[in-house]
Amino acid sequence: MSPEFLFQAVVYLIAAVVAVPIAKRLGLGSVLGYLLAGIVIGPSLLGLVGEVEDVQHFAEFGVVMMLFVVGLELRPSLLWRLRGPILGTGSAQVLATAAVVAGVAALCGQAWPVAVTVGLILTMSSTAIVIQSLAERKLLNTRGGQACFSVLLFQDIAVIPILAALPWLAKVHGGSNAGDHSHGHESALAHLPQWAQTLCTIGAVVAVVVVAHYFLRYVFRYVAASKLREMFTIVALLVVAGVAWLMQLVGLSAALGTFIAGVVLAESEYRHQLEADVEPFKGLLLGLFFMAVGAGLNLGLVVAQPGMIALLVFGLIAVKFFVLLALGGVFQLGWGASFIFSCALAQGGEFCFVLLGTAGGLGLVGPELAGPLNAAVAISMALTPLMLIANDRLIQPRFASTTPKREHDVVESHDHPVILAGFGRFGHIIGRLLQSNGFGVTVLDNDPDQVEMLGRFGLKSFYGDASRADLLAAAGAEKAKLFVCAVDDEAKSLEIVDLVRHEFPHLRILARATSRNHAYELIKRGITDYRRDLLGSSLDLSVDILRALGYRAHRAVRAVELFRCYDEESVRELAKHYGGDQATYISMARQHLENLESVFRQDLKRQHLDAEDAWDIAGPPKER
Repeated sequence: MSPEFLFQAVVYLIAAVVAVPIAKRLGLGSVLGYLLAGIVIGPSLLGLVGEVEDVQHFAEFGVVMMLFVVGLELRPSLLWRLRGPILGTGSAQVLATAAVVAGVAALCGQAWPVAVTVGLILTMSSTAIVIQSLAERKLLNTRGGQACFSVLLFQDIAVIPILAALPWLAKVHGGSNAGDHSHGHESALAHLPQWAQTLCTIGAVVAVVVVAHYFLRYVFRYVAASKLREMFTIVALLVVAGVAWLMQLVGLSAALGTFIAGVVLAESEYRHQLEADVEPFKGLLLGLFFMAVGAGLNLGLVVAQPGMIALLVFGLIAVKFFVLLALGGVFQLGWGASFIFSCALAQGGEFCFVLLGTAGGLGLVGPELAGPLNAAVAISMALTPLMLIANDRLIQPRFASTTPKREHDVVESHDHPVILAGFGRFGHIIGRLLQSNGFGVTVLDNDPDQVEMLGRFGLKSFYGDASRADLLAAAGAEKAKLFVCAVDDEAKSLEIVDLVRHEFPHLRILARATSRNHAYELIKRGITDYRRDLLGSSLDLSVDILRALGYRAHRAVRAVELFRCYDEESVRELAKHYGGDQATYISMARQHLENLESVFRQDLKRQHLDAEDAWDIAGPPKER
């Protein structure tokens, strides 16, 4: 391994370690951090790394892995439901953008074959940047995110006919190299007749689906039986690399092929293991890809032709943005989703570089046009995270504030003795138990979807914010005896408790504590009737664990109850010091841990009593 290679690897890693956390802390996102790091270390600035084409080709495998992971998260049934957006929105975006860009290029004096070529090339968007940026913002499963994904998937498919159309356009244009150019996506089947190429391409896709669905399950089972974690990782990488190689062999997009394999494997019981094994490699290679894009930006050309580059960047983003915004209206995405859709896809993509190289080799696009277009595409990709940040901070809040919300339900007047706030996974168990025992309960929940869903099962609740005094009064707080706060949001829970204590002091408050700190806050407010999340279930499971380790049932229960009593006492004692001097609090907490160990040591001395006070006659459970 050469020192030069190791030096460049160190440079890339140091740049990522320095730039990405800073970008995340500033709210710019990891993608922009990688891009900026690449620009700084690239040949145009510090020159710490040389030519980046080889690195970029290697890093493109990260895009392939990303599509594989996305496929693992999309079951075939969900993909089938997206067939309309993929074919409808995707085809509309490609055709409309290509037509508008080609029209603009023709008006600028380009011959029509060149104008059409530029239009087809610039219709592409960056799969890597868009999906990564939307995933960071948790927008992939929103309506706007799904529209973006549908278009990106169609674009990957559209690359194939675009590559097939370029030689014909070159022939019409009279390019000097038409017909003898080979490019990175050249099929190994090019010497076969067209019908044979088509059959082989379809056969390759069918082979991927059949092998992934029927054969790989047995391979994974065989590898899993070896108990060697690294073997499963090797097989996961083999699947991705093998499918990518096969797809490129027949002239298809490697990313599209691995996406199909991922979708098929989404039904497999090994889906989560595959995702966990591929994820670290995907993140590393994607980061390297973004840095290579930044490093490949020709700042010298930008400085030499700033006006032309700025015009191209602004024109590309503006044209694609307004075309996408119009399509959002046509397909009724809604304004909020339409702006996400438009801001995310209004840039060039990684396939633009491939298509521009192919078009250049065919004589369709000369160096005087290809250079500025490459720079404009790279800059537009770098601007995408900034556009999404502007969308998050400036555009979406306007629609969020004007989006009509469901009105609070009119709470029916009741004389129920209990008011229950929060009807989620914790509160609905309380409500069902009380109702089953004949106690009337007025239930309030601030999640309309939860209220509607539980209503289908016959569980009556009202949509409303329990932190509003008028709503509590309407719910019968003046006549009720108990108020149960089962809200999972700690801040909201404390707000509700403070309101009830102030407005309805006669109500006895019983509360859910979602954490130890939450319990401290409730104790400070005088709420002694509380139960901590997960404490009961974790202690119940601890009984079973002690039994499995050989304890008799009575001894296991005694140990757990001893822990429960001491831990509850510890919480109430430590609450006095919570929020004060941190050193004192930590010292007291450590003292309580030592005391707990001492209590258990004392209890162990009572083992001789097991035979005398045992209430279970069965011994420890036998191993199965």
